[in-house]
Amino acid sequence: MTENKTTDWPELAIGLYDRLTGRKAEIAYEFDNMHVQIPSGTGENVEHAKWILNGTMKISTRERNESPNS
Repeated sequence: MTENKTTDWPELAIGLYDRLTGRKAEIAYEFDNMHVQIPSGTGENVEHAKWILNGTMKISTRERNESPNS
């Protein structure tokens, strides 16, 4: 039996979202003075925008009842 291990944060988030979709789940993140530096691009000499997050971000999941071709 092969054991699947999560190796990074995006992979963890995708796995969690996939597991919760269709279960009417809600994920809530609460931030208190969280500072984030957002790069304008890649490379050594990029500029950064500074974001300060305060409050709650909620992500809800639900099943879609429409076909993918709609």
